[in-house]
Amino acid sequence: MVNSQSKKSLAILSNTLMVKLKSSEEIKIMQAGGEILAQVLRDLAEVTKPGITTNALDRLARELIAKHPGATPSFLGYTPGGARGNKFPAALCVSVNDEIIHGLPSERVVKNGDLVSLDLGVYYQGYHTDSALTVAVGQVNQSAQKLLDVTRESLAIGIVEAVPGKTLGDIGHAIQNYVEEFGFSVIKDFAGHGIGKGIHEPPTVLNFGRPGEGEILKPGMVIAIEPMVVAGKITTMQKADGWTYATTDGSLAAHFEHTVAVIESGALILTE
Repeated sequence: MVNSQSKKSLAILSNTLMVKLKSSEEIKIMQAGGEILAQVLRDLAEVTKPGITTNALDRLARELIAKHPGATPSFLGYTPGGARGNKFPAALCVSVNDEIIHGLPSERVVKNGDLVSLDLGVYYQGYHTDSALTVAVGQVNQSAQKLLDVTRESLAIGIVEAVPGKTLGDIGHAIQNYVEEFGFSVIKDFAGHGIGKGIHEPPTVLNFGRPGEGEILKPGMVIAIEPMVVAGKITTMQKADGWTYATTDGSLAAHFEHTVAVIESGALILTE
């Protein structure tokens, strides 16, 4: 995921550097890594239940990835923007309730009724894939479940637009329009991104936009589409741990993400 500062930087890069198109062979490698990632996320979702700590989820993520020869966590030791001395200390981002992204694992205990977002990257044979999902823990209230369902569906709707000849604006517009139909809002401080040999590559993939605007999608583009949706205000704040971003009004957030390849026949989800 990309924060507002990184988003601006990547937007500039998108205008000055060519998007790195992938060959069919590269996409096959990324799909293999994406299948590993998808299975790990499914396993993590299964154990995200009352009583488990977010640190335990991170440890399990590392163990599950290590079972696949050649696979390593993309986020562990990641340094945003290439700056020195600020490396992410975990393999898994775990964001709970009002937390949007970059949730830093801790001894926090997951409780019944929580919304828990799991965001994970896997590096495999020279390429990264990135995916996220939000888990309803135990019994959640109706509004929380609706937020989760709408966010998941908005990702599917955005992916439909990821075909040759469409634009990044088409993706963002489709996501935003669907989310706002239900009274929710997309976060604008963070965005999706291109992905490949780098975890974050051009272009920036916004969750809002206008049809027909932005970069034209071409076969070989691989992007991480990741709507982050909130029930209240879209303003964000960084927590004291220096990583976790949350809503300023304490409203709930949900997050879903897939790595998607644009191919001649349409959109190919690599992380399922």
